[in-house]
Amino acid sequence: MFFRFIGISQIASHFMAGLILGPQLFDLLEKSSEKLSSDPALDGSATLRGVGVCGNILLTFLMSVRISRRLAFNSGPLPIVIGVSTFIVPLFVGLCFRNLYTDNIDPYYMPPKKVLAERTVMISSQSSILLPTVTFILLELKILNSELGRLVLSASMINDVLGIIVSILAYCAGTYKNVSPATAYRDFIAIIIFFLVVFFIFRPAVEWIVQRTPEGKPVADKYIHAAVLTALGSAAYSTFFNMKYLLGPFTVGLIVPDGPPLGSALEAKYYDLTKNVLIPISIAFSTMRCDVMKIVYEFNDIIYNMFLLVLTLFIKMAAGIAPCLYCKLPLKEAFAVSILLCCKSFPEIFLYESTFDDSYISQATYTFLVVYALLNSAIVPAVLPSLYDPKRKYIGHRKRNIFSLKPDSDLRILTCVHRPENITGDIALLQLFSSPIMVTILHLVKLVGKIIPVTITHNMKSNNQMNNSYIHTANLAFSELDSVTTTMFTVMTHENLMHDEICTLALDQITSMIIVPSGRKWTVEGAFESDDEAIRRLNVSLLEHAPCSVGILVDRGYRGTRKYEVDVGVIFIGGKDDREALSLVKRMKLNPRVNLSVIRLVSNQETETMNWEHVLDHEVLEDLKDTRGTNCVAYTETTFTDGPEVANTIRLLSKGFDLMVVGRNHGLARPDFSGVTEWIELSELGVIGDLLAARELKSRVSVLVVQQQQT
Repeated sequence: MFFRFIGISQIASHFMAGLILGPQLFDLLEKSSEKLSSDPALDGSATLRGVGVCGNILLTFLMSVRISRRLAFNSGPLPIVIGVSTFIVPLFVGLCFRNLYTDNIDPYYMPPKKVLAERTVMISSQSSILLPTVTFILLELKILNSELGRLVLSASMINDVLGIIVSILAYCAGTYKNVSPATAYRDFIAIIIFFLVVFFIFRPAVEWIVQRTPEGKPVADKYIHAAVLTALGSAAYSTFFNMKYLLGPFTVGLIVPDGPPLGSALEAKYYDLTKNVLIPISIAFSTMRCDVMKIVYEFNDIIYNMFLLVLTLFIKMAAGIAPCLYCKLPLKEAFAVSILLCCKSFPEIFLYESTFDDSYISQATYTFLVVYALLNSAIVPAVLPSLYDPKRKYIGHRKRNIFSLKPDSDLRILTCVHRPENITGDIALLQLFSSPIMVTILHLVKLVGKIIPVTITHNMKSNNQMNNSYIHTANLAFSELDSVTTTMFTVMTHENLMHDEICTLALDQITSMIIVPSGRKWTVEGAFESDDEAIRRLNVSLLEHAPCSVGILVDRGYRGTRKYEVDVGVIFIGGKDDREALSLVKRMKLNPRVNLSVIRLVSNQETETMNWEHVLDHEVLEDLKDTRGTNCVAYTETTFTDGPEVANTIRLLSKGFDLMVVGRNHGLARPDFSGVTEWIELSELGVIGDLLAARELKSRVSVLVVQQQQT
């Protein structure tokens, strides 16, 4: 709770818990060893050790399941260059300095041969990048689906694969030299057999399970448990043949297809247990084995190890920054990439612990590496936002709103769809526009069982429909609209990152307005049914970061048809949002089916002020009242005294319209709404929008709440 209050990652608290329970304070392992085991020949902490190892295996397996195998080659050559350079360059430079200053090592600290092995571990661990570390930090910073996040993930996968290959060769060479050539050949052949079995037996079996599972149905529990047992068995197999036990689960996880049905089922059953129970225990147990005083007592023996770590750190940062700058990335973003690729966290301490168990590193070096990982986990998430903010690209360097469009220019709209019922509401709204419009339909799907967000383009002339009747029906429905050009996308992403995908697509499609559903749902009979809090949170984020104007559609069941006339009302008080609402309905003037009415609410306490906002309000009203359209626009003014009188006026007006368009905020013209603002349910709709979307309002009027592009 304390770390959360000061903005430090939760993972750092698990590290600190282990240090507190370690030899420097409570020394829990020493005290509990005898109490947890009645047999003096057994280590009482073996139970905790077993839980920790189980958590490491499951986390590695689940994280590799959630990572797309195509990730490494989907972002062009830059991540490949970064991944290769950040591994090879620091490894080569570090090995060049490895053999220096070996004569001054205290023989009681470690034999000279072990010193070289310890330094090799330091250099290789700093050169490599563990994909779970990078993924966890990107998720925590909520930049996983940003351009920088995708670049770092792709580069880290390339680096991780190189690290695995080099580690296999290094362990075989070590076995050849220190054990026997026969054992080394046996281990190497065993690893080749393991890869062949995984690719040619386990992979077809997994594909058979996926094909056997009907679309939309869950995978049978026996297959889920079999996949987890395979991961555990692969860890035992890797250990038996002198490899790191995490090699097997990582390889098996990459074979399991991400997403539904199998990947999402594995995540649903095991991820929360692993993340919230097993991993905290595992981190704390690994950190409990540290002894900070060893660093003090053996400082002279490990000081060169510290130098090697700092040296390889700076070399690795330079190797990551150079390709980014060559490809014209901004300097701050290049630094952010290199820092992320140098970061260490809890997955690394599991590897440090295994080398400590194998006596490749001393307890002093192990403690130093764990403390270094702790500092990384605490500092990097706090520093990185100052170097890279994905929201900067959404800042409007040019005007992307309807008010600024020329009268004869095409209207570009991005409309978001969560559920099938959103389609009919969007179509009913789009039918009202008279001028040619270009519509981008974005189908938003919550990502489960995957790490990397996926964007799919649907071309109505192609067969790329995801074998989904919902997508096909939506395409057909939107294609029936007159004077409308449509493009459809599906985005599968994490719920708290959906607004980033919407904003990115809005920038790419040069849209002037994003239309999203409100999340409030009514039955066919017009009775209130439910509120979707996830959609509401998304809308709030979108209002804060959108690169263009935003419209929130409260669909109350109005379904316009081509046979009947539609009454559209605009409530105007003043301000840029109200001007944007008027500019939007102005695009409906030439539609003979639409009857437009503008109702201006004027406070009787308002004083005449001639400022720029007042001039713009007057100009847009005069322009809308121009009678050159097919139908005249009805214009009325209504005065009010206070908030309750506004509420009564809104309720009366709502009964005479099929659709009402209102601004979210009213700028300097905002009147006194006291007595109403205290009862707002949906703050993202503003005062007027919330009154029209009230549960108790006896009306079938739909509402479009408009916010102009934020500057």
